[in-house]
Formats: sequence, C-alpha cells, structure tokens
Amino acid sequence: MAEAKHGNQPITINETVGKKAYCTCGHSMILPYCDGAHSKMQTGLSPIVVEITNPGQRAVCQCHRSECMPWCDGIHSKL
Repeated sequence: MAEAKHGNQPITINETVGKKAYCTCGHSMILPYCDGAHSKMQTGLSPIVVEITNPGQRAVCQCHRSECMPWCDGIHSKL
C-alpha cells in the first residue's frame, strides 16, 4: 500500500466545461487529473469528481489539505 504523495504548490490550469476527476493520491501521471494510480498502488484514496459549469482558470490543490478541495485555498504556504 502506497502513501499519498503531496506537492507544495497548486497546479494552475485553464479548465473546460464537463465532469473532471482530480487526483488525491499524487501518483497520477496526468496531474491534476486522476489516471487510476490510486487503485494500482492501493492508496485507499479516491479522486474528487467535480462538474465544471464555467470554463476558466483554476488552481488545483496538490498538498491535499485545502478546506475547499479540489481547489487551492493557500494552506500549502502555511505548512
């Protein structure tokens, strides 16, 4: 069983409309999106699925400690 891998900065993306699955384990090869690595590595975690209705720039949390996951709230700067 693998531990979650935490980053120290958000990933900023120009998001499009649609359903998105964001990685919470940090092992995905297509961050910030989930590629199923959590299952392969048996992390015990699941992605956060969000329906994007308004396209635009988003900051996706990579420290996995944000109060508003999957979005960054700046908590990484206080860790």
